Amino acid sequence: MEIVEKSNKNKFGHWIKTSITARMFMVGALVLILLIPLIYIEELIKERAFRQQDVISKINQQWGNEVILNGPVLKIPYKVFNEKTITDAKTKQVFTETVEEIKHAYFFPNDLNIKSSLNPEVKQRGIYSTAVYNSNINFSGNFNNPDFSEIEISDEHIIWEKAKLIIQTSNLKGVSEAEIVVNSNKYKVVSKYNGNNDAYGQQIKLHNLETNTLKLDPLSLTQPIQFNIQLNIKGSKQIRFIPIGKQTQAEMTSNWKDANFFGEFLPYNDDKISDNGFDAKWKVLDINRAFSQQHFGHLPDYREFAFGVNFMIPIDQYQQSERSVKYGFLVIALTFLVFFLIQTLSKIQIHPFQYLMIGLALTMFDTLLISISEHSTFKSAYLIAGIAVVALITLYSKSILKSTNFTIFIFISLSALYGFIYVIIQLENYALLVGSIGLFLILSTVMFVSKKIDWNNG
Repeated sequence: MEIVEKSNKNKFGHWIKTSITARMFMVGALVLILLIPLIYIEELIKERAFRQQDVISKINQQWGNEVILNGPVLKIPYKVFNEKTITDAKTKQVFTETVEEIKHAYFFPNDLNIKSSLNPEVKQRGIYSTAVYNSNINFSGNFNNPDFSEIEISDEHIIWEKAKLIIQTSNLKGVSEAEIVVNSNKYKVVSKYNGNNDAYGQQIKLHNLETNTLKLDPLSLTQPIQFNIQLNIKGSKQIRFIPIGKQTQAEMTSNWKDANFFGEFLPYNDDKISDNGFDAKWKVLDINRAFSQQHFGHLPDYREFAFGVNFMIPIDQYQQSERSVKYGFLVIALTFLVFFLIQTLSKIQIHPFQYLMIGLALTMFDTLLISISEHSTFKSAYLIAGIAVVALITLYSKSILKSTNFTIFIFISLSALYGFIYVIIQLENYALLVGSIGLFLILSTVMFVSKKIDWNNG
């Protein structure tokens, strides 16, 4: 009985060593097993990326969050009268009473000129950094005579003596100076806080900076109301303006070279970016956006029409590393395929343990990549990790294959494969095209080489 069992074990062992089919199943199983560490590495990358965002958010909160500016807006209260029906509880007599209610009208500028000078700098905490900025912003322009004819309000019901000028901003904390001049009169401003922002910054609320009551004489409103506003405000990530003027002209200048303009409107000047920074200009007319110049009852939120510039430092090593891990399956599969073809064609025996060591060395590439890229550029990290892993597997394969030619072939194959993956990662728009062509060429090569294998013996 023992002789039969030993004979069966010998047959099975011989089948594993000599059968092509058995080797294929073994290599496929190892590839699937090595997906487990790749999954853990991908989770590690997400964890580090979340940690980075958490640190950057804390820096931004201490300095000042992103800035959205809407204004200036002329706010004028007015009276409306409504009839209310009242029933006497004792006599059951029904009578009407006129109730006075105060509402507000909001008027946007006729001409709005925005000039802003932005001075970004890099703040760092540990290995993470973010861009913050100081801004010097000037608003100038004029309002036309406020017109209440749309809601048929008589002049005596307009409370001119309580008119105010307001500016809305998402970042009251960052305001260090606010000077407002209306018709040559200077006014102080007070802040009106509208509640806490959402904890994750998904809903950024706009808070008001309001002047004291303006010295407006309704008899002299035949001339436009002139204004000049000076703001110094600190912020981070980005700055946006809402074009509420009938004609809005804006200019932003900075020494920041990696500007990213975004929003509903883009700068019109082609020479906006230079070696010294950027000088971007916008011109937006009222016919370019879908809202009117006056609103009654409440002030709508028009941030969807905002335009601006992004100062965020392009930190994409985590995104690129995550994309590299997604190609980890391809790298392991193709590397194992190369060793499988060498083993099958040359009759060199490669033990499953040796395949496992090669696979683990390949997964180490991604851990090296993410750890080095946190202290260097992604390109340098990819180069260092690639050289280390290719050198390790090349030296290991020399002891397995006992052949200089095969060792050189492994070195060339791995170098080409990692170079191919790097190109795909960098080419975002053409990644699918280049990847498809590359895989087609690899498949063609494998099909050509595999013609020499006698599959009937497996």
